Amino acid sequence: MRAELPLRLARTAAFAAVCVGLAALAHAMGGGSVPPPHTAALGLGAVLLPALALSARERSAATINVALVCAQFGLHELFGADGTAYVISHSHGRGLGQAAGMLLAHLTATLITGWWLARGESALWALLHRLGHRLALLRPVAVPAVRPAVPMVIVRIVPVDPLLLHCVPRRGPPLPA
Repeated sequence: MRAELPLRLARTAAFAAVCVGLAALAHAMGGGSVPPPHTAALGLGAVLLPALALSARERSAATINVALVCAQFGLHELFGADGTAYVISHSHGRGLGQAAGMLLAHLTATLITGWWLARGESALWALLHRLGHRLALLRPVAVPAVRPAVPMVIVRIVPVDPLLLHCVPRRGPPLPA
């Protein structure tokens, strides 16, 4: 089943809000500064476009996690490039141990959020499948009509042997005595 535009927009908005909210929260906690509203709006727009392209049908947990990791990486770099307080306190170039710890923290938060989004995605689609087509939010995937095949009958004409032309066949069940 494919999702119609209202459902696609709702799913896209939820995914983008979770991505930007998680990235802004992580940068506020890790860097000490909240990204400015115009930067958060730019990040929201940057996440909305690819998320809308992916929202046509149900996605697996792996697809959701890959999209979330990519979005978090892009938002991490976008938020880091805008604020000077963030750049000063950011651990880029400080050492491998701190950078690995930050990477591990980012990946853990992203995978937990991805699991949470995947569970919500499967619950939403299960509910929509149970409701069926009563809602105008789903449309069935067009299946081409298949015509039944016409059986081919091959008839073979056997020529009659000239010796048997004047024979009368008298086969049948035996007569009672």
